[in-house]
Amino acid sequence: MAGIYVHIPFCKSKCRYCDFASFPDKLCYAESYMACVYREMAKRKDELKNYKFNTLYIGGGTPSVIDENYIAMLVAAAKKNFNLAEDAEITIEMNPGTVSEQKIKTYKKCGINRFSVGLQTAIDSQLYDLGRIHTLNDFVTCAKLLKGENFSADIMIGLKGQTAEDVQKSIEVAAAFGASHISMYALTPEDGTPIYTDYLNGELPDGDEVAALYEAGYKKLKSLGFTRYEVSNFCKEGKESRHNLNYWKRGEYIGFGVSASSFINGVRFTNTFDLDEYFKCILSDSFAVIDSEKIEGEAREEEYIMLALRTSAGIDLENYKKLFGCDFTKKYANTIKKLKDSLETDGKALKIKDEYLFVQNSIIIEFFN
Repeated sequence: MAGIYVHIPFCKSKCRYCDFASFPDKLCYAESYMACVYREMAKRKDELKNYKFNTLYIGGGTPSVIDENYIAMLVAAAKKNFNLAEDAEITIEMNPGTVSEQKIKTYKKCGINRFSVGLQTAIDSQLYDLGRIHTLNDFVTCAKLLKGENFSADIMIGLKGQTAEDVQKSIEVAAAFGASHISMYALTPEDGTPIYTDYLNGELPDGDEVAALYEAGYKKLKSLGFTRYEVSNFCKEGKESRHNLNYWKRGEYIGFGVSASSFINGVRFTNTFDLDEYFKCILSDSFAVIDSEKIEGEAREEEYIMLALRTSAGIDLENYKKLFGCDFTKKYANTIKKLKDSLETDGKALKIKDEYLFVQNSIIIEFFN
């Protein structure tokens, strides 16, 4: 099984923290862009004819900002060109400020069965500071339209002036209005984004403060019946994101559109981040790939370890042995001994203890030294 990702690079305005390929001033190109995506899909049809895909994820940008009929045509194109499983998980990302009852009806009619809603925070002043176009009330309206649907909410921590109570309130709101999956991730101030200035000025919480916000959120999620299955992802029973699980299990996926990444046959490749260049490549009947790398040997093993240790399941020791031909606990005996206070094993899997999962990077890196 593999996944399909499609990047929709349009939005109403650029959030202050956004480092993704998104273009708030080029929405007029949406129709031409989508035509190129359909064309790119058709070009990959033959090489992927032996693959069965069980997820389709439409991300951005803001996919919900474009005409809903383009999205319906996109799902139809995926079904036409690829072997998409009948019970495939089909997800669309949505900004609450761009949603309508008609859009959701169209999404459901074309087969979308999972909705990822960017709440970020339930505090309107923080939403404004982030440059979000929606309010808490917009989220509530969106959630009511999604009543009974499988939907996820994004929560961001590490915001200017954010308190533990703010994080817990955001989680309570998302859960109260029906989210069965919550992604809680830390703001990363990237150089070149407006919010990076706040970081340089010391206006954002430091590492210890962010860890405290995460701990407060983790406790609230746990009390509401959400289980953590990856460092930033929590859900009710059976509501994991199948698409993201595929990433963490180092499964294969194909990406379409500007900046989309793919991992097929051990090769990782990425499309151009330039919209004009993407148009030029696809319309000249060539691919828009700008970077390609065969992942093998040590790099392959390091990816596997890094991704597995981000999850609550950890490293499947038998699967590791099948993939790499050696015993993980023997090969890394010295590192495991050094990290004994932060790791645990039942003989079948080795994982980071719950209380240390948020600082997993400092633990994982020890396996690469």
